[in-house]
Amino acid sequence: MLGFGEPPSMNELELTGRARTHIVELERPRCAVHYAAATSFLAMRDAAASVGIDLAAASSFRDFDRQLHIWNAKWTGERPLLDPQGRPLAAASLDEAARVEAILCWSALPGGSRHHWGTDFDLIDAAALPEGHRVQLVREEYIPGGVFERLTAWLDENLTRFGFYRPYASAGCGVGVEPWHVSYWPVAREALEALTLPVLHRAVAGSAMHGKEQVLERLPEIYTRFILAVESPPAAARHASSRRA
Repeated sequence: MLGFGEPPSMNELELTGRARTHIVELERPRCAVHYAAATSFLAMRDAAASVGIDLAAASSFRDFDRQLHIWNAKWTGERPLLDPQGRPLAAASLDEAARVEAILCWSALPGGSRHHWGTDFDLIDAAALPEGHRVQLVREEYIPGGVFERLTAWLDENLTRFGFYRPYASAGCGVGVEPWHVSYWPVAREALEALTLPVLHRAVAGSAMHGKEQVLERLPEIYTRFILAVESPPAAARHASSRRA
C-alpha cells in the first residue's frame, strides 16, 4: 500500500517560488519536485512504464524568477500571447488590462503558480515522441489522434490512485483546459490554503513585473479567478491522500 504521510507546511518564500528548500532534484526522470511528492510521482512513473509509457515532466518546479521571465516576455511580445482558443494575439495591440487577461489565460501570475510548490507537473510520454517533435503542451497533442492520446487515457484511469488530479480539467477554471497538468493533492491542498492574498501581494509588490500596477489593482479578482478557481480533486484522490503505509 502506498503511504502518503502528513504533508509538511511551506513557508511564504517557498509558497511563492522565492525559495527551493522544499525541493529535491530527481535524476530519472530529471525534474525538481516537492520532497513529499517524489515517492508518489516515481510510483506513478513505474506503473506507467509497465505498459510502455515513459512518463516525464516537461515542467515541474518553477521558481519565481523563471515565472517572472515568462510573464515579462509575454507582456513585451517576446513570447507568444494566445487567446482562450489558442489563437495568436499581438501584445502591442492590447491595453494593459487586456494584456494581463491574455497572459493569465495560459500562464500563472509570478508568486501564484502551482509550479512554485513542486507539487504540479506538465506530463508527457517521452516514448511516444516522434523524432523531431517539439512538445508544445497544447490540447491537440492530448486528444484522440494526438501524440499523447494514450497518455491521456492512462492518466484518466490511474492518476487518482497515486494522489494526483487535474486542477485545470474544465472550462470552469480561470485558465484554459490543461489535460497535461497534474497536481499532487496531499501537499497542494495545504499550499493553496496557505497562499493567502496578502502573501501573494507581497511577492508581486516586491518584483520587477511588467504591468505590476495593473496587477496589484486587480489582485483580489486575479486571486479568486485564477488561483482559487480550480477543480476539486475526485474522491479517489482524496481517499488516496489519507492512506498510510
